[in-house]
Amino acid sequence: MISRRAFLATAGFATAGVRSAKALALREAFARQNVVKNGRLKQSVSRWPYAKIPLPEFCRAVAEMGLTAVDLLEEDEWPIARQAGLVCSMGYAGGGSIKDGLNVKANHDAIVRNFERTIPRAAALQVPNVITFFGNKRGMSDDEAMTNCVAGLNRVKKIGEDHGVTICVELLNSKVNHADYQGDRTAFGVAIVKAVDSPRVKLLYDIYHMQIMEGDLVHTITDNHQYIGHYHTGGVPGRHELDETQEVNWPAVCRAIVDTGFHGFVAHEFVPTRDPLTSLREAVALCDV
Repeated sequence: MISRRAFLATAGFATAGVRSAKALALREAFARQNVVKNGRLKQSVSRWPYAKIPLPEFCRAVAEMGLTAVDLLEEDEWPIARQAGLVCSMGYAGGGSIKDGLNVKANHDAIVRNFERTIPRAAALQVPNVITFFGNKRGMSDDEAMTNCVAGLNRVKKIGEDHGVTICVELLNSKVNHADYQGDRTAFGVAIVKAVDSPRVKLLYDIYHMQIMEGDLVHTITDNHQYIGHYHTGGVPGRHELDETQEVNWPAVCRAIVDTGFHGFVAHEFVPTRDPLTSLREAVALCDV
């Protein structure tokens, strides 16, 4: 096995960033090592931070690391993951956008139509989750937003139930990245999921976003795990590597998730600042509690 220290020294990443054939070969060999040893937590990785790597190549690298899934793929990309022996752990399926989501009733018809078409296809390709959003406030009160979100999710929950696909509504921060987003607190999302009362409507708890808004991650996850269907990671601050430069204790958070009996996916959604596959591999190892 190639140690990370030996890899970095030989490949020249610690100095001038050498890109020789030998360095690239070592980088590829390092990325191919299966890093998943415990496997108590099912880890995935979001596609968009690695968009410069062609998807088939990325899927191969992900599989060689020991991961079984790729997150946030478009519908036409789902079969590519399947061909690589992976699943799309969270699919884009026409569930609106961050700004234009479930809190506005005028958006509901389009979301319903999209889910009626895409959720059966997701089930056929073994995509377990599809994403949707609460939307921006634009002056709307939380009470009105909750009522509208519950109404919209009630219209689509049976589609998810009938096909065994979970509709996940994402919690995002409104402080740094998504100003005016309505679903920026766990309590807001939990109240909506409780009211909808469906095993196929859950929250996408983004750890990066909720650390910014609330902190208290382990306690919040432990108390609300039954309403959470999916997790995302990202270093705080900056949404970069899960390393010593940021503030979340990832092994502790991941152990808390495992201890709840969670059987879904935790997907890495950080933006690498170093060699991307090396950063991903290190994150997977860190969270393999």
